[in-house]
Amino acid sequence: MSRTKNQRLHELAELVRTGECHRRHMPYKVGVDLGTANIALVVVDRNNRPVTGITYPSTVVKDGVVVDYLTASRVVSELKGKLEKRLGCVLERAATAIPPGISAGDTKVIVNVVESAGFTVTNVVDEPVAAATALNISEGAVVDVGGGTTGMSILHNGKVVFSADEPTGGSHMTLVLSGATGLSYEEAEEMKKTFENEEQVFPVILPVVEKMASLVSAWLVNRSAERLWLVGGASSFKEFAGVFSQITGIPSTVAPEPLLVTPLGIAINAK
Repeated sequence: MSRTKNQRLHELAELVRTGECHRRHMPYKVGVDLGTANIALVVVDRNNRPVTGITYPSTVVKDGVVVDYLTASRVVSELKGKLEKRLGCVLERAATAIPPGISAGDTKVIVNVVESAGFTVTNVVDEPVAAATALNISEGAVVDVGGGTTGMSILHNGKVVFSADEPTGGSHMTLVLSGATGLSYEEAEEMKKTFENEEQVFPVILPVVEKMASLVSAWLVNRSAERLWLVGGASSFKEFAGVFSQITGIPSTVAPEPLLVTPLGIAINAK
């Protein structure tokens, strides 16, 4: 992955953190990511450079399925309005993404949420494919560790040759941490996300990480990948990639700004 791609992700992270925007060459493209832990909207220009972005912690999606349609629609609409105010223009078209393997009906619900916020949906991509786009990866495998699911896509010559998804993700880490510490789910989630707690948290959630890596290892039986790229907020732990490398036997790397890789890729795939 090139230094330019790293810079693009770091730039997007700074725009999300500060709430600022860089007005660039229009037309703008928008990506809407309905994640289990966060809803994210990312705007890029016609050259796929970050313009602005926004995230919102949410529980409207579980294991890739929208479980609270009204709240999801309201949040996407509110985030859209905030970005439009920053940019001084109306955002009309957007892409969105789905975990591999969900039903056509669940896909339609995700599209309906985005459309109910006032967007015309121009493309629907698999989440690991979106991540590969943001990272400009044409060979290897992308593992997207979301809040509710772990998905993987294997790419060869820039094309996806295999995809899979299972309901094990960051929310399962939080449940294990909550059970071990006696904290509420919300308190355990906050503890998990606090960097200073990593040395205390990671040994507790290690069995979940090992399960994720074992899933990937099983998917790779009779398939080849030279490297695993790990994305999604749940992959942010410093020892995360090492567990995947050990269990799969394949060099594994956590992408920069892993929480924003998939949203950026969705925006790039907007038409």
